[in-house]
Amino acid sequence: MNSAERPTVNPALDHAVELAISVERLRPYRAAFNGDRSTGLRLYAWNIEISTAFYGLLHCLEVVLRNAMHRELIAHFDREDWWHSPKLRLDLRSARAISDMEADLARSYATPTPGHMVAALTLGFWVNLMASTNNYETILWRPALHKSFPHYRGTRQPLHRDLYHLRLFRNRIAHHEAVHGRHLAADHASIIRVLGYLSPEATQWARKHDRVPEALARRADVCAALAPTRF
Repeated sequence: MNSAERPTVNPALDHAVELAISVERLRPYRAAFNGDRSTGLRLYAWNIEISTAFYGLLHCLEVVLRNAMHRELIAHFDREDWWHSPKLRLDLRSARAISDMEADLARSYATPTPGHMVAALTLGFWVNLMASTNNYETILWRPALHKSFPHYRGTRQPLHRDLYHLRLFRNRIAHHEAVHGRHLAADHASIIRVLGYLSPEATQWARKHDRVPEALARRADVCAALAPTRF
């Protein structure tokens, strides 16, 4: 990039933007560059850029995960509303999530379907079904949920750990929090790996649209004002 193409610094504009976003929110970004406002704002913009890039992959992971788990639980309990099976005893957290969501859906749909429930339940709900809570290892993982991951050959615990940490990462992005200090290349590899356990085809499709490597490669130039901020 030649000098004519480099982003220009506008201190007055940067100051106004900082006030609009809040000094407190931007303070950690400025601190990463010895208090420099303009560079801190560029890092903030890059944090939005990388979060936006990750959103698509996390979207694919969450949708493919819940559909795969739902499919195997239908087969195991022989009913689409498997959460009402008398053979299943959900832990208190999961049971409350079901009852609360049923009440919410009843306000929006005359006859809510199992598909409405699956789409509405949080990623945390699905990840919790992979935990050791309530003997889920025996009643869910071994007879049913391991089949949701046809390309995984390990035990439940490390897979649950991966999903638990990806849920936390997804929540940081959803709540517009800082992720620039994370090992983002490792986060990216983890998403691709777990999605691959579920569906290599979906993984191949997601990677065609994946902007994370490009965004990661831009960080240094964005912060050095050698490349424009964008999100």
